[in-house]
Amino acid sequence: MRLIKSYGVAIACWAAVCSAHAAIVITGTRVIYPEGSREVNVRLSNVEARPVLVQAWLDEGNPAASPDEVQVPFVLLPSVFRVEPHRGQSLRIMFTGAELPKDRESVYWLNVLEIPPKPERAEERNLIQLAFRTRIKLFYRPAGLDDDPTAARSQLGWRIVANEGGERVLRVDNPSPYYVSLGSVALEAGGSKTVLRPDMAPPFGHVDLVPDKGRLDAGLPATVSYGVLNDFGTEIKDSAQVGDAKRVRQTAQATGGAGIDVEAAAGAEKITEIQ
Repeated sequence: MRLIKSYGVAIACWAAVCSAHAAIVITGTRVIYPEGSREVNVRLSNVEARPVLVQAWLDEGNPAASPDEVQVPFVLLPSVFRVEPHRGQSLRIMFTGAELPKDRESVYWLNVLEIPPKPERAEERNLIQLAFRTRIKLFYRPAGLDDDPTAARSQLGWRIVANEGGERVLRVDNPSPYYVSLGSVALEAGGSKTVLRPDMAPPFGHVDLVPDKGRLDAGLPATVSYGVLNDFGTEIKDSAQVGDAKRVRQTAQATGGAGIDVEAAAGAEKITEIQ
């Protein structure tokens, strides 16, 4: 009987953790900061019936960096604030005028952390508290770039290569001045399909993609089906031959969803990174 009760308590605790969710919702899945803008605003909403204390900051791509360690060419206000139930708050982001590349985008990350309140009579209860942190990209876009960044997907090159560790990967070459965020990638060869972990290809650089599970065993010829996320977080579907930078066909099909990677950080913090 005691064993059954113990299992019941464990299941209840697990269900409570799994059902927990963030109270703060960010409007949009990325921030675009055009060169010359005085500031850009990001809207947050509290969807819960309780007030929430929030801390916000920007970083250069390291999720483990604390707010007092990072140095970015932006000012974000307010940095710590309280959002009342079913109310909102706007974040103001201002560029400080630092020297950034003029021929390509620069990327930073906006962090929004919910600081959980201390539960009543916490010392008398067994509980797990989670601090929810959401990270979305901020792209600084120079004025001299083309108007349609999603067109960069037609310039992508796809190759199967061995990386520095000798592992076979799908290398995505990006000759454009834009960061290309991939929401989904699948490789089809010899009648089999391999799903790869999506990532972001930097301007004038490349990114190596690996399978979600196992190793990449696909040979040539092969076709890659992929989705590129635009400025609104909508996924634009396309496909290409591996080894060729030209598209095989363009479906231009919007799915309306953003690629999201969720990982649990050390401690009791849950980080959601939006591709």
